[in-house]
Amino acid sequence: MHPILASRWRLLAYLLAWIPILALLVWVTWASGGVSWQDAAAVLAPACLVYAFACLSPWYICRTRPLRVSGLTYLVSTWGAAAAAVSLVLLGSARLAAYLLERAAPQTAPLFGMGVLLYLLSAGLHYAALAVEASRAAERRAAEARTLAREAELQALRAQINPHFLFNSLHSIAALATIDGARAREMCVRLSDFLRGSLGMAGRESIALREELALARSYLEVEQVRFGRRLRVEEEIDPACEGCAVPALLLQPLVENAVKHGIAGLVEGGSIRLAARRSGATVSITVENAFDPEAPAPHKLGMGLAQVRRRLQVRYGVDASFQAGPADGVYRVVLRLPCESPMASSSRA
Repeated sequence: MHPILASRWRLLAYLLAWIPILALLVWVTWASGGVSWQDAAAVLAPACLVYAFACLSPWYICRTRPLRVSGLTYLVSTWGAAAAAVSLVLLGSARLAAYLLERAAPQTAPLFGMGVLLYLLSAGLHYAALAVEASRAAERRAAEARTLAREAELQALRAQINPHFLFNSLHSIAALATIDGARAREMCVRLSDFLRGSLGMAGRESIALREELALARSYLEVEQVRFGRRLRVEEEIDPACEGCAVPALLLQPLVENAVKHGIAGLVEGGSIRLAARRSGATVSITVENAFDPEAPAPHKLGMGLAQVRRRLQVRYGVDASFQAGPADGVYRVVLRLPCESPMASSSRA
């Protein structure tokens, strides 16, 4: 069905648009001579109504024969024949109205010529409308493809983080089991608590910062069983930012690197500091850890930092930033991202 016929409001607007065209036809007929404008208006009004519906027919031809697959010869022959045939409808309707109303009939040549021009104009407008529709459909498909690609990439990034953490944790438990079985069991219990909490977020792209901090604490509790007093945790959390939404498991790779590449390399141990503050619509999260500046730098800090950076880029683009490096005797990672409510963040995802 033609889109105009699918809505009565569209149909009404379409018919109203023909009022200026009717006035033009009346003027052309009157200017051609032999017919008063009153007779022209009386005869052409019903004829123009019939012709308005006839000018919807190009929609079906345009859909079956797009411009890109139609040659010039085909276009000229097809639209020329169609315009002539439909113009005869206008001419015949006008003569029938003149006969029924007992009015003077308009001259054939001007009315036929106007019918041809109006039909060809209708065909051009239909081609333009179909081009706009195709462009919008292509944009929708492209946007959907970008959304699906972004979601797939985010899922891939998260899928890589979780096995990475589990491998490192099991390795730590295996190392501790040969030294202190009781502490190894305690570590297993804390690890199971952490995994239970993280698995509870299955299907959630974003969580409140307070939940993410709780998961980070749970991980650090696992490592504190291993390191004992060598690992100390400090926090400076602004309550105003605890409700801000962050990508799930965003901090866990950061605290994991802080332990593995910082505290683990210090005989006397050190502190890991978690800080978060809100400034307007932006939340800043800082993870700091002590490290041995004289120790040889690792070839790379693992995939954790790279994954966090990439997740921020994919999700927020230029609205987020990531900075990492030694400063003031500690290794510092600073994340800045928009402060969104969990509900708004879920709809965005």
